[in-house]
Amino acid sequence: MKIAIIGTGNLGSSIAKGLIKNKSFTSLYLSDRSTTAVKDFSNEEYVKITNDNAEAVKNSDVVIFALQPRHIDGVLNSVAAGIKKHHVIMSVAAGVEIARIENIIGADKNIIRVMPNTAISIGKSMTCLAANEKGESKMDLAKTIFNQLGATMVIPEEQIQAATVICASGIAFWMRLIRATTQGAIQLGFEAHEAHELAVQTCFGSASLLLESGKHPEQEIDRVTTPSGCTIEGLNAMEHQGLSSALIQGIVASFEKINHLKNS
Repeated sequence: MKIAIIGTGNLGSSIAKGLIKNKSFTSLYLSDRSTTAVKDFSNEEYVKITNDNAEAVKNSDVVIFALQPRHIDGVLNSVAAGIKKHHVIMSVAAGVEIARIENIIGADKNIIRVMPNTAISIGKSMTCLAANEKGESKMDLAKTIFNQLGATMVIPEEQIQAATVICASGIAFWMRLIRATTQGAIQLGFEAHEAHELAVQTCFGSASLLLESGKHPEQEIDRVTTPSGCTIEGLNAMEHQGLSSALIQGIVASFEKINHLKNS
């Protein structure tokens, strides 16, 4: 599979790392205005570095546009003539709707909107996918690529904005919760590195329990909350301070912001 990534910022680089780690291509073009941004990939087998977007498109079957929204129109216009009907065009640009891409390259092209998160670099992303009518036939291909880099979910395009908040912004939300747990552990007497390890491994274990068991979080909470015990005491104190409410409000605030950016 010949893949190109146009734009190698944080997300584009993360996708590249995941693809390289899983050897998910026969060739991989990484295209960016500044090739110094991707010099770390230059020694990878079958990886080609370029600042010529048209060259990357010409030599690839799957083209992933990992660009900021304000740049995508210009780049798409510059390569539109080279995009053929066999190409599968994927965009990870937040807030850029499929219709906007169709207006530039045509509705007769295979277009898939992709929303991963930065955990894609280690093969642990939650990636949401939505396609135009033509691109529906290539959805299995998209799932094949991104299932190697974590898990995928196919959703209607109108839910992509919400998925951006839950999955992409969600990485930052969870990082902040882990940081807070680490700070609490330090206050209880652990060294910083010990506190970090305790918090991270416990978070990983919690998520793994739910993935492996398929249970609702409350079922696992019930397993560790005993009558008059310390766990329920801590949970209730957190809820009195608005833990769940604050998290939900933060998610909704992010969703409102991303919709404001989309409509501005």
